Order: sequence, then C-alpha cells, then structure tokens
Amino acid sequence: MTDRLTLAVVTAGLSEDSTTTRLGEAIAKAASDAVDNAGQHVDIKVIQLRDLAHGLTDMMITHVASPAVQAAIDTVLNADGLVAASPTYKASYSGLFKQFFDVIDESALENLPTVVAATGGSPRHSLVLDTAMRPLLSYLKALVLPLGIYAASEDWGHADLQRRIDRVGASLGTMLLAGSPGGASGSFNDNDAARPGLRREVKDEFSNVPDFASLLASVGS
Repeated sequence: MTDRLTLAVVTAGLSEDSTTTRLGEAIAKAASDAVDNAGQHVDIKVIQLRDLAHGLTDMMITHVASPAVQAAIDTVLNADGLVAASPTYKASYSGLFKQFFDVIDESALENLPTVVAATGGSPRHSLVLDTAMRPLLSYLKALVLPLGIYAASEDWGHADLQRRIDRVGASLGTMLLAGSPGGASGSFNDNDAARPGLRREVKDEFSNVPDFASLLASVGS
C-alpha cells in the first residue's frame, strides 16, 4: 500500500445516472472527506457494472475475463476499501451485482473494509442489506461494516439521507486509516493505534498450482 489510499465503488445501477451509483459515490465522497481531514488522500475508482454486463456473461461461460472485466476485478482486489451498491430486485440484490462477485475468488476480499448500500422504491425492502448483501460479502471474507445505507425513493432530497451518508462515510474513513501504512495516527488513541488483521495482502491462489501435464505423467509411474 502507498500513502494514497484507493476506494473502489462497485455499482450495479442500470441507468446512466442511477440513484444507486449516486448513493455509492456519495458514500465514497464522505469517506474521502474523513480521510482528507486526517491528512491522507483517497483515490475513488467507480466500477459501473452496466458497462461490463456482456463481459461478465462471457466470463461465466468461458471462464476468460475480458480486459475491462479483469481491470475491474483488479481494482477491487487491490483497493483499500470497497463500497458495494445495488438496486433492490425481488427483495435482493440484482443479478448483475451477484454476477460480478461470482467471478471473484472466495477469500479474495479478506479483511477488505466494505460498506453495503442499496436503493429501492419502497422502504419495506431495507432488510436487503442484512438478508442478502451482507452475507454475500461476508462469504467472500470482506470486513463488512455494521453500518450500511438503504435509500428508498422517498429518502432522496431529505437531510436525513445525507446525515446517514456522512455517518457511514466517517466510519469507512476510520477503517481506511486503520489499515493504512501509518496506522490510525491522528484518529485513535495510542492503545488503538495497532489494529491487527486490517492490513491486507493480495494473494495469488494459483501461484503454486502444479503443471497438469506433470500430474498426468505421474499416474502409473
């Protein structure tokens, strides 16, 4: 990691200017502001899955990632934090959202500070954060923050939504600082300065895979 942190925003909004994307970007901006106030900086990288829909489908079939899909995966795997945002479809995340995380290896997001966020037409679907999104990211070993945001159509334009965004952003910013090379300097007291397990090391799960031809040659020998 460098002194400049990276925050990935994965958004499954389908329209060009979706509320889902706006929500994800707003959370990232709030987290960036919190980190800036501590004297560090964050690069925000937005991944719009609508642009990768065909590539993700091809990868599910061929197991080969296009350059654009691979770049998106690498951005998430090498990020210091993640905002994962999806519209709510049938009381769950969208198929496109699931498709992206289906092509990421299990444990690849281990200890990655993550905020889940969702949008929907009705406040009755707010449990999507806890019933669908949180279990998915936890399965991938991400460090999912307790705070998340669900924004119904009626929430937009109200000060309370911005208050919730600022609160979640501040929490994510704190986690980013805790995992940065300088630890949590300026944000925690001395007893909290070392938070074991927050620093991440991206591992190549296939680095020690034996050559298949050698395995075949060993049969019967």
